[in-house]
Amino acid sequence: MDSNLSAEASIVVTVQDTASRIALSPTDSFPEVFATSRMIALMELAAARAMMPLLGEGQLSVGVSINVRHTAATLPGSHVRAVATRISTEAKLMYFRVEAFDEAGLIGTGEHARAIVDTTRLISGAERRRKPISNTQGIQ
Repeated sequence: MDSNLSAEASIVVTVQDTASRIALSPTDSFPEVFATSRMIALMELAAARAMMPLLGEGQLSVGVSINVRHTAATLPGSHVRAVATRISTEAKLMYFRVEAFDEAGLIGTGEHARAIVDTTRLISGAERRRKPISNTQGIQ
């Protein structure tokens, strides 16, 4: 197994990728800079891409933990690149160092763990957890 398994994912930041777009109500107020949640998604995508050669038929990788710091703001129009490099494998988990960069340098860093799962089993488990959502249980 290649201990230096790594991959990248990149995007050009749009207004849809900014923190201002995650507001759920008029009282939520966030700046129009690259959202931490979008940075995390890009980091996860890079790690998932790194694991693709290890997947068998009917398998995919899923994120199980992430611990990141978002250290610099990035404006729309900027190019952001995430890099995931495997640092260890313990039991069923693969741990990655994840970093994100814009044109000016590092904007985020952390650690992310992923596991390989059977797609059908994952979906079946999620279906068993499904409960009807009443109008009072939604996010507010």
